[in-house]
Amino acid sequence: MASECPVISCSLPVGDLRANAVAFCRGLLPEGAALEAAARQAKVTVIDVFALLGHFGRDIAGARVISEVKPNDRDSKAVPYTVDELNTEVADLPDRPLGLHDDSELSIAGVQNKILLVRLPSGQWARPVHGYPSTHILKADDPRRPGLIEAEEGCLQLARAVGLTTITSEVHDIGDTRCLIVSRYDRRIGDHAAEDVLPQLAAEDDDGADSPPVRIHQEDMLQALGIDSNDHPARVKYERCGGPAFIQIAELLSAAADDPPTELDRLVRIVTFNVLVGNADAHGKNLSLLHDPLGSVRLAPLYDTVPTMLWPKLRAASAMRVNGTEDLHDITLVDVVAEAGRWGHGQRRSARATTELVDSVVEASTSETVPTNVRDLVQARAKLLLRV
Repeated sequence: MASECPVISCSLPVGDLRANAVAFCRGLLPEGAALEAAARQAKVTVIDVFALLGHFGRDIAGARVISEVKPNDRDSKAVPYTVDELNTEVADLPDRPLGLHDDSELSIAGVQNKILLVRLPSGQWARPVHGYPSTHILKADDPRRPGLIEAEEGCLQLARAVGLTTITSEVHDIGDTRCLIVSRYDRRIGDHAAEDVLPQLAAEDDDGADSPPVRIHQEDMLQALGIDSNDHPARVKYERCGGPAFIQIAELLSAAADDPPTELDRLVRIVTFNVLVGNADAHGKNLSLLHDPLGSVRLAPLYDTVPTMLWPKLRAASAMRVNGTEDLHDITLVDVVAEAGRWGHGQRRSARATTELVDSVVEASTSETVPTNVRDLVQARAKLLLRV
């Protein structure tokens, strides 16, 4: 088992007693069509969590490797794509979710059409074979909501500008499909996290075979809190359906982080950011923890920052309530500060964090690289939240 950390999950503390690992393990698998495709390929049922991970668990979120064979018994490698091959891979996503091949041993959570990629030192994209650690995730635009990935990329720009994420993001036309490619924060390439490695980096070894990426351990909040998504996999990640609440996350950070006040400050900023950009889909699988080698945790960089308010037919109910308020249109900064007060976090400290975050995001939104619809939304929302 590959790992930098002796702890698998906050929900699986080290001890002499047996613990139920189903919730953690199920959280490593995809949902919907991608899960069904994986089950067909492995010739097992979608509820056979351990058989699925035995087949696809060599490249999963975090630092662990789960495999039915010893890790060195297969030739893991990154196979470069030609332009035509990558175009075909993306075009075939509706029929072959995750771009699964017979030699794919990978899994990633979520329902969106995705492909796991490796960026080689030469900058070329490659396919991970037999569990080679992927470094990037490709997301295809949703034909029902064109422009969604560009809006998501714009929000990632804003999150980077205010220090809430470190992942890189790029929008590309691959064949006839608009795609967003984001770096994985749970991978490190050489001395750099995957998000620090630029596409133009050159190296003597173009195939990257001598220095595979290093896995960094992480888990999402459903896994960390031991919430199993088996009964309602598409819904339990939302608080109203039994998913995490912010106070549970705050309590976990207070118990497990080395510096709880700093992590709670960051959580206040994350809540404020999602309210500001109109992201109602910030559920328990879109917020994660990084584990350090000694077992402490901290909030992971933000990801999946979609401004759902730009699509009126998408959900308006916030995935996690803020001070008991669910409708995103009704949540104010006063609610954010009151929510932090429920965690025992200081009112003045929280109030300062919220207003500074809003001001910083508004300033960052004036960049010409931020899509106009995202900038307009943020600036309008800021006026409402600040009541100016």
